[in-house]
Amino acid sequence: MSIKFYQSGDRLAEATIANGLIFLAGQVPTNEEADITAQTANVLAQIDSILAACGSDKQHICEAVIYLSDLQDYAGMNQAWDKWVIPGHTPARACVQAALANPQWKVEIKITAVQK
Repeated sequence: MSIKFYQSGDRLAEATIANGLIFLAGQVPTNEEADITAQTANVLAQIDSILAACGSDKQHICEAVIYLSDLQDYAGMNQAWDKWVIPGHTPARACVQAALANPQWKVEIKITAVQK
């Protein structure tokens, strides 16, 4: 079995592909000063881009794990999420509160998908 690494660095790859499965690293916002809805939309756009580069899209997501630094942001995160997901193709999902590596990040999302 071959494993492909997308945007691999010294510490991690943005995605790893094995047997048609795509495992994304946790994606974090680049707009650190934004509110939770904008940070979530930013992360989801990054996910779209990485999935496309790996031969997939959001319709092929199997699982999403969402980490929020504050569960009070759950509704605001869902505003962006609900606009982004495709009805009828919503993945299995978990959402938990966690201390994120950068205190300005309000959200981090980890995705597992399949290639088209």
